[in-house]
Amino acid sequence: MSYRWTFAKPSREETVSLLQEQLNVPAEIARLLALRDIDSFEEAKAFFRPEVTDLHNPYLMKDMEEGACRLSAAIRNREKVIIYGDYDVDGTTAVSILYTFLKSFGLDVEYYIPHRFKEGYGINPDGIEFSIQKGADLIVSVDCGITAIEEAKYAKEKGIDLIICDHHTVGDTIPDAVAVLDPKRPDCGYPFDGLSGAGVGFKLVQGTTQKLGLPATLTDQYLDLVAISIASDIVPIVDENRMLMRRGLELINSKPRVGIQALLNIIGAKPGSITTTSIVFSIGPRINAAGRMGDATTAVELMIAEDSAQAARYASELESINKMRKSADMETMNQATEMLENEYNIDELSAMVLHNPDWHLGVIGIVASRLVDAHYRPAIMLSTVEDKIKGSARSIKGFNIYEALKECEDLLEQFGGHEFAAGLTMHRDNLDEFRQRMNAIACTSLLDNDFKPELEISGELDLGAVDLKFWKLLSQFEPFGPGNMRPIFVSRNVCIEGLPSIVGSGHLKMKIKTDNSSVFDAIGFNMHDFEPRLRNCRQDKIDVAYVLEENYWNGKRTIQMRLKDIHVNESQ
Repeated sequence: MSYRWTFAKPSREETVSLLQEQLNVPAEIARLLALRDIDSFEEAKAFFRPEVTDLHNPYLMKDMEEGACRLSAAIRNREKVIIYGDYDVDGTTAVSILYTFLKSFGLDVEYYIPHRFKEGYGINPDGIEFSIQKGADLIVSVDCGITAIEEAKYAKEKGIDLIICDHHTVGDTIPDAVAVLDPKRPDCGYPFDGLSGAGVGFKLVQGTTQKLGLPATLTDQYLDLVAISIASDIVPIVDENRMLMRRGLELINSKPRVGIQALLNIIGAKPGSITTTSIVFSIGPRINAAGRMGDATTAVELMIAEDSAQAARYASELESINKMRKSADMETMNQATEMLENEYNIDELSAMVLHNPDWHLGVIGIVASRLVDAHYRPAIMLSTVEDKIKGSARSIKGFNIYEALKECEDLLEQFGGHEFAAGLTMHRDNLDEFRQRMNAIACTSLLDNDFKPELEISGELDLGAVDLKFWKLLSQFEPFGPGNMRPIFVSRNVCIEGLPSIVGSGHLKMKIKTDNSSVFDAIGFNMHDFEPRLRNCRQDKIDVAYVLEENYWNGKRTIQMRLKDIHVNESQ
């Protein structure tokens, strides 16, 4: 798939030269800072050297006083506490943080995570009944609860206090609880509303630690789990999240907890080499696999494990579950692709709405994302559960999938989500009309050019300027993620050294240079379609879009190019 390239521009072009002079850095580095709205030496210093001591005061969050006081009382009075979480990475890391924190005081604490398919997302009556049976005095929900109006009322009727820690969008009514911690509350003055669910739980731990008069550094031990939640939940890695992510990665790379070390052993990754990318593609999916396939308990048990042998067993179990998940992914993707090829004309579809009653609910969201990547148009994958059609939707830039579902709400029993991702439930009789209407909405909303994916370029780069000094400066922009994406550069008129080749399952590999640069290894994942054209094209007419990354091989570190796109001028 080829992209249309758009070049990012700083809000003020003069900032680039100003930062270049103040910081004594190359213009390309100064431009990257300016694109992040950094326009002074002081802001650049804070960006490059974020410190945990600069974290926002937890008591700036609405209801933190009430929440920290109540949890402190539970600790002092040795009450029974239930941690109630979600089944994804964010929820399970959040549960693990609060559980481990309370256990450190010798508290009688248990956790409850609803079964993905039997109970669904959020606080439900079954979870409250579990808490009643366990004799709980307090429930602390993490990564869920902001919409649990009736459930909060029920818990209160049963004499159980409730603290809600959530980061999702707030509805018209706030649940009646002892404390409702959510930086997205309209009446919350917290300076940053981009925290993960585990991040909000961590702020409660911070506030409670302060309330108990304990050293602030006591909370640092939980930042590895916070970092995993940030990377996996795709929240913006800016502001407070950048500080939490950076310190969390340092912890994983220097002194990983027993469970994370067991997972790293399974993956074959060594502490010291873990990045945001490692979490997104290796650690996170394995933790997430348990909840995707139904029961997230194994993930929590891994993260709270204290014994190496026990942790190894849980890591092995997660690996097995993840292999099952990957197998289900592949089978579902193959079936969806075959359906598109045999039953539809993809060029006539503005939105892909596919249904198979046997598709696994835990993987259809992943497959929907892959279909979007492959065909660059909205995708809705649907399955059938107990005579109801349920599904996951993913979208592209310029098409708000939540608003599109809202236009179809007369056909839906339930839906929720945001601009790029959503979930939905409908009666099976409404499927055909829903498919037609969604396609019509997308057809009306999207122009022809919208179906060609956009690649935002940070700037043009002379490969001759790329050396270890440049790389050292560029690496200080890490950790990368939403709000601070890895820069994509363009280099023009580059030459290919030798012949390109295909490695692995369709990956393009070649060597690239310019007249004034050294030779760089370049790899383009799933870019095998370019190989025939590159063999025949004029070498001085190739423009490449790529990110720079460090490659480890046989103990040697080199800078390599990971290709994102290639523009070939084939005119002779």
